[in-house]
Amino acid sequence: MSSILNVVLPIFALILAGYLCRRSGVLGEAASGELNRFVVWLALPALLFKVTATATWEQIWHPGFIVSVSAGCVLVFAATVACRLYQRRPLADASIDGLSAAYANTGFLGIPLCVLLLGEPGLLPAIVATLIVACALFALGIVLVEIALQRANHQQLHPLRACAKVGRSLAKNPLLVAPVLGAAWAMGGAPLPGPASQFLTLLGTAATPCALVSLGLFLAQKQEGRRDGTLGLVLAKLLLQPLVTAFLAFRVFELPALWANSALLLSALPTGTGPFMLASFYGREGALVARVILLTTLGSLLTVSLCLYWLGL
Repeated sequence: MSSILNVVLPIFALILAGYLCRRSGVLGEAASGELNRFVVWLALPALLFKVTATATWEQIWHPGFIVSVSAGCVLVFAATVACRLYQRRPLADASIDGLSAAYANTGFLGIPLCVLLLGEPGLLPAIVATLIVACALFALGIVLVEIALQRANHQQLHPLRACAKVGRSLAKNPLLVAPVLGAAWAMGGAPLPGPASQFLTLLGTAATPCALVSLGLFLAQKQEGRRDGTLGLVLAKLLLQPLVTAFLAFRVFELPALWANSALLLSALPTGTGPFMLASFYGREGALVARVILLTTLGSLLTVSLCLYWLGL
């Protein structure tokens, strides 16, 4: 139990520090957005680039892990969207709700958690999971929202146009570009120059504390709007997704301990801020997503601790 507290409490203490700084007025309204930009555009890409640039293909390529994490995300996403459509919710809102139930915070929480628990090797599964969630799952959500908005505007459906827009969005995402460029560097076989490696190390070290404080700042912001259906999304994220992922990782594929443990921990993480950003970008209500992020973040303090206890970490 002491090891669990030593790992989990510092992470959530940083989130709490950001929350209290915003609520007390120590940091202003712009703090969350600006710190988030620093993490997304500088610190986290530096960390992702360095890890992938110094990794080998054999270290990253684990099909069982990819399928386990992907299936856990997609099944929860699809079930949530289907349920929302059955309740006669618009497809755009149903898609954002689906992301709220399946979009794990692998970047801001997963990377520091895996590093603290599993050491430097834990970065690799965290990065692979981040690519799955922030790229593949997010792209699926964007495509469905675009389809829904085109239908709502009585426009002719253009799947290629929607896919092109998704492609442009992903091509501008530094959390995707950085590891792709890092992998390209690794394929070249050249080591990172000393100054470049030191630069990336210094910048990447700032990713974890800044990301967690930024998350706390975000959670302190109040959102107005509908909040019905919150409990179902919270349970889907914290219970259903880890159960599906754990069954595949431990029972079906019988992954090595590092990858199986990482799959469970990463799937048990709370909802990330991606769905809220998508809701804001398309002018949809963000109160429900914000509440899900807040409650899953608080609830994950218990569920992640239970996962650590079950895994014996």
